[in-house]
Amino acid sequence: MSKAGAGRREVTALRRAVRAEWGPLLSTVWSALAAAKLRAIPMTLGAVALTLVLQFVQNRPWGYHAVQNIGSVQAYEHLWLALLRTPLSLFVPALDLPVWGALAQVLVVFGIAEICIGWRQTLLVAYAATLAGTMYARIGLWLGPGGPIGLPDSDKFVVDTGPSAAVVGLAVVVCWRYRARFTCVAVVVAMLVEVAFIKNNLAGKEHVAAVLVVLVLCVVWDWWRPRKPLDTQYASGRQLPW
Repeated sequence: MSKAGAGRREVTALRRAVRAEWGPLLSTVWSALAAAKLRAIPMTLGAVALTLVLQFVQNRPWGYHAVQNIGSVQAYEHLWLALLRTPLSLFVPALDLPVWGALAQVLVVFGIAEICIGWRQTLLVAYAATLAGTMYARIGLWLGPGGPIGLPDSDKFVVDTGPSAAVVGLAVVVCWRYRARFTCVAVVVAMLVEVAFIKNNLAGKEHVAAVLVVLVLCVVWDWWRPRKPLDTQYASGRQLPW
């Protein structure tokens, strides 16, 4: 067999694998954006705008404390106050990370989720993932640094993760819903590797907590409302331009 023929066969096999993994997901996203363009993701655009505004305000001397008072969650605070702040904390980016990274994550992942599962479920999953991290921080502090999932007392003053836990949770639920199994596993493994080898801090552990809670919700959802078989053309991704 010639090298050209072998190369074409490898490309065909790769394209088939990509369509099997991402065909249903990309077909849904492509169709929605082709039909409505940015009108397909109004909630996501609002979330990006809110994140940008909060980032601008919290970097001003007159706005830092205001943003912290309405959207900053720390484990030493009363639980009721944390629950009140958690919804807005979804859109308060970390001060020590580039805001453009947070904006890109929200735009891409929130946008895909809004198209695939609707804006209501997107916000619900995002809130559940963020709340999972918030509750884990309190449980970890209660367990103390001696346990494998415990936290040192100093972590009670660390600000909870912003949109990142929501982004991770949404990535998992969209991959699960659209049967992108390898991608779902890759996201979960990436979060575990992050904690084990890269960032063994509160934010990394909150990401793992968010992933685990979302996975449980996915299993419960499938048990409660079993998924119907996908249409053959839809599953193969034939609506895509490639």
